Amino acid sequence: MYFEGMKTATFLTFVGDHCGKAKEAIEFYISLFPNSKIESLTYYSNGEPGGTPNLIKYGVFTLNGAKYMVSESNYDHKWTFSPAVSIFVSCNSEHQIDSLFQQLSSNGGQVMVPLDGYDGEGDYGFGKKYGWCEDQYGISWQLNLED
Repeated sequence: MYFEGMKTATFLTFVGDHCGKAKEAIEFYISLFPNSKIESLTYYSNGEPGGTPNLIKYGVFTLNGAKYMVSESNYDHKWTFSPAVSIFVSCNSEHQIDSLFQQLSSNGGQVMVPLDGYDGEGDYGFGKKYGWCEDQYGISWQLNLED
């Protein structure tokens, strides 16, 4: 097949108020998930279009083995992260989902769908417990406790 061997990865571009915070965000994320690490970070050269030497031109990191790519740009982009695109995490324990949700939604993050549900039950119909939050870096996370 023509597309055989292709791979996909999530690419996060930090712009606007989030520009300059990518490395801090990556370090935060890899502290939360096992089997996670920074694979590589390449910074802009002095005078290179799109950024300054303190900004990440291109980076790769993994969260529990899943590959993510990252970049920062200080151009005046008219877009940023959107909750319409989020990272979905399947959790396997109540402690895990509670801890991750608290850490991701604190320090300037926000709860968009509470873990205990709008009705206090926490059941949205597709898992024992579910919540949606945005972290302090503008990335949206959906956390689901599997049945």
